[in-house]
Amino acid sequence: MSRTVGRLLAESLEAHGVDTIFCVPGESYLGLTDALTDVAGIRLIVCRHEAGAGFMAVADGRMNGGRAGVLLVSRGPGLSNAMVAFHTAYHDATPMVALIGQVERKDFGRLALQEQHYGRLLCDVTKGVIEVNEPEQASEAIARAFHLAESGTQGPVAVILPEDLFDEQTDTPIARPRPRVASGPTPEDLERLAAMLAEAERPLVLAGGALALEGEAASADLARLAEAWGLPICPTHRRPHVFDSHHPNYGGYMGIRVPRDLLDEMKRADLLVSLGERITDSVSQSYTFPTAPDPQLPLVHVWPDANEVGRVWRPDLGIAASPHAVIRALLARPAPPVSEARRAWVSGLNRIHRRLLEPRWAETRDGVNFAAVCCEVDKHLAPDAAITSDAGNFSSFMHRYMRFRPGQQFLASVVGAMGAGVPMAVAATLRRPGKQAVAFVGDGGALMTGNEIATARLYETAPIIIVSDNRMYGTIGMHHEVRYPNRPYASATSLRNPDFADWARSFGAEGITIRTEAEVEAGIARAFAVKDRPVVVHVHSSADQMSAWRRRGGART
Repeated sequence: MSRTVGRLLAESLEAHGVDTIFCVPGESYLGLTDALTDVAGIRLIVCRHEAGAGFMAVADGRMNGGRAGVLLVSRGPGLSNAMVAFHTAYHDATPMVALIGQVERKDFGRLALQEQHYGRLLCDVTKGVIEVNEPEQASEAIARAFHLAESGTQGPVAVILPEDLFDEQTDTPIARPRPRVASGPTPEDLERLAAMLAEAERPLVLAGGALALEGEAASADLARLAEAWGLPICPTHRRPHVFDSHHPNYGGYMGIRVPRDLLDEMKRADLLVSLGERITDSVSQSYTFPTAPDPQLPLVHVWPDANEVGRVWRPDLGIAASPHAVIRALLARPAPPVSEARRAWVSGLNRIHRRLLEPRWAETRDGVNFAAVCCEVDKHLAPDAAITSDAGNFSSFMHRYMRFRPGQQFLASVVGAMGAGVPMAVAATLRRPGKQAVAFVGDGGALMTGNEIATARLYETAPIIIVSDNRMYGTIGMHHEVRYPNRPYASATSLRNPDFADWARSFGAEGITIRTEAEVEAGIARAFAVKDRPVVVHVHSSADQMSAWRRRGGART
């Protein structure tokens, strides 16, 4: 059957289970958007900036059972604007397939309008760049891209499509999706891991992003394993929902700057098991726990890709397998007796963690202590809510005071890219209609991609967006104060902001202002009562309370 390449691509995407594509339109791929109008099973979400579209695709890739999110951008400036999303997906090990327009084939190499060499540009932030130069390659390229994005260490893959290709006719059949290759532990791996866990007196288990991608069932099995084997579980940076933070086996959140008393206790571990965590610098406290490359304690590293295991650390046992497969295999074995020393170890970690959860914070005179807002939001969150976070010190209050649990989705950028919070919340409302989606964002990040509120309005969704306005790039201010004490830093970090409530109303969203702690309870309740449009809560936050752990001048809280 003859059809245009644009139609072949659209039907190939549908054959791979794609139901949503995020885009900013461009003339370099009009032949594909025209073809997509005839494919009823795919909705094209039109965004306001390629960075926002890219963050939405990354979020969709984390919410959709390991299936890649799909981004469609035009050549040159379109791709350049989306680069932050590629960087995010690559570091987050999140599957994403990006379809990118290109100049006509006859013009490539002439520095034609908006021409770029995508292989050079994307080589450090993708798993692969697939260039399509003939109609017969188009459907196969889609199949290869999804297979590569969703296999091993998941990540972004780019498919390059010249503008003059889409209208050509082809009778090439649709390339079928390639089966996923399951990975599991060998009997020898499992025997050794079980023995190491049984012999350890103070094991510590990290639960990371590859496990989070395996969904709620994996988290439920992890809880069963923790209870049966007497294991403390520590969710890692930006993955707090992988284990219930109120579970008695919760051992503490292993994110940036773990509180000293908790970290000191963690360092007493005599075995570290990493389930689906790369063990980045954020998790390892700048490569000090565990130390790199020699961890200074027995390390078991479980990751779906053998190329990642041992890349930075020298593990005593490396297992290239699905973390969930390893958990299931351990559950199939008889659990060893849990010693009193092991029980005391688990309860000791949990006791420190629970003390940190206690709602206590200092009075602030220059604005609302954002801890009060996070504690109040936590009371309203549904068990299946999606919570998104931009990058910034405001997020430390979330991780200290809020309860996260399986069934919820926590979406953020491991790489620390600002601008992710609002578009990821919009993506959550599209993927999970009718369910809560709450974004936390600072005043800096809000004006980077907050224009995607217009996208929420276009598709009639209703995310709640909490803006912490401390009138500065707070994280950078804190680092400046730490590195160069008693030096001014306001000239490089100060911001002058709009009234974010009025800004919200300009989109047709609800705008709510919180200026004092006395207004927090009513303001948050009002935000959660709105169901028919987006809500922006403008919190006038304290700049003196620089994070959940530190005040201006260095005082600890």
